[in-house]
Amino acid sequence: MTHETEATAVRVTVRYFAAARAAAGTDTERIELPAEASVRDVLTVVRARHSTGLARVLDAASYLLDGVAVRDHDTAISDQSQLDVLPPFAGG
Repeated sequence: MTHETEATAVRVTVRYFAAARAAAGTDTERIELPAEASVRDVLTVVRARHSTGLARVLDAASYLLDGVAVRDHDTAISDQSQLDVLPPFAGG
């Protein structure tokens, strides 16, 4: 029998930009979750911590997980991952 030393938690840094930063009241926060956590789990925690204003931004936002666009919110996160919250940007 082998002894496995699996992590029991993952730590994620969430970075907020533009309207997401304004709604969250911060530009970054750290979240600790169980090792099997996904992007969806991170977003659930973020929604619970902040106002409904941020929830509306999250519904329209795009996300980068460690610099790569992520559309599947069931994507697993790794310890020390970084999730960027990018609200829609106006441009012209």
